[in-house]
Amino acid sequence: MKDSTIYQRPESLQDVPTHYCPGCGHGTAHRLIAEVIDELGIRERTVGIAPVGCAVLAYDYFNFDVTEAAHGRPPAVATGMKRVRPELIIFTYQGDGDLAAIGIAETIHAANRGEKITVIFVNNGIYGMTGGQMAPTTLIDQKTATSPLGRSFQNEGPPLKVCEMLAPLDGTAYIARGALNKPANILKAREYIKQAFLNQIEGRRFSLVELLSACPTYWHLTPGDSMKKITEEVIPNFPLGVIKDER
Repeated sequence: MKDSTIYQRPESLQDVPTHYCPGCGHGTAHRLIAEVIDELGIRERTVGIAPVGCAVLAYDYFNFDVTEAAHGRPPAVATGMKRVRPELIIFTYQGDGDLAAIGIAETIHAANRGEKITVIFVNNGIYGMTGGQMAPTTLIDQKTATSPLGRSFQNEGPPLKVCEMLAPLDGTAYIARGALNKPANILKAREYIKQAFLNQIEGRRFSLVELLSACPTYWHLTPGDSMKKITEEVIPNFPLGVIKDER
């Protein structure tokens, strides 16, 4: 029987090891983005924006131009880049602390203005880079470094649902939420990412894809148990699917 290739690194990914913890979803997210960019043939005109957070070193892993922005400011940087160079494909790659906390104003206003950019939002419900503090998307009763007794509705409020918050804005064209916990969900998330990039290629307004991801290190779980947590606890709080599609 002849050998067959079952795995091939996307051209848009560098052949280097990453710094991500075992079980972290960032590597999977990188792979999906790289596959989509290769499939669409846009590598030579794509620019990514990596902010402060666990993905701060994304420019070491993607095989195309990637710049860095101050914490929470990728949508503002993306706005400037896209307006000056509208022929480029601009995407931001942001975590929940970056996008939904310090950067929430930039996120909302870029979406409301209908900026023709693509936002990839990796939501693991915790600050991973700085020590496991509570994030805007931390679940009720979830224990973190800054909520050792668990997040409470009374004290900290419920987790922020970014997709549901942005979908009613007139400036948004496409809002979807996927998960990186099992093959079927990963394949569906890839479809969402592809459509978000297609929207920009075709000149549509703001697109955002949220990816529910794991942080085994600060969830204090094994990678396997982290996948189980996404299925049993995270997805019920953040339902999957396309929330808005104006095509």
